[in-house]
Amino acid sequence: MSEPTTPAARSRAWLIVLAWAWVLLPFVYGVYELIRKVVQLFG
Repeated sequence: MSEPTTPAARSRAWLIVLAWAWVLLPFVYGVYELIRKVVQLFG
C-alpha cells in the first residue's frame, strides 16, 4: 500500500485513527472493568 501524500488524505487518515480510538478505548476499558468485576464476584 502506498502512503497517503496529499494533505486531505493525511487528514482523513488521522480522522479515521481518532474515530477508532474514540470507539475502542472506552470499549477496552469496559471489558477490563467487566473482567475485574467478574474476578471479584467469583474469586
